[in-house]
Amino acid sequence: MRELLRTTDVVLLTYINSLFNDAGISFMIADVHVSSVEGSIGAFPRRVMVAAEDWNESTSLLTDAGLASHLAAAVPRRAASRI
Repeated sequence: MRELLRTTDVVLLTYINSLFNDAGISFMIADVHVSSVEGSIGAFPRRVMVAAEDWNESTSLLTDAGLASHLAAAVPRRAASRI
């Protein structure tokens, strides 16, 4: 699986969940339990993971939805390690 994006925005995660379910794309939201342990203060981002074979469809779907700036590939590698 590949990391598509990471965020602390629960509303964004809900929207992505809806988009992917409607499109029939399998995905996983990682780090949910870490977010729960830290008290849901939003300090630890959750990662949206997709299978490698769904990568192109997933990125196209999010780009079409106006969410291209949230994609992990859109973030420079150095900055991504600090998110």
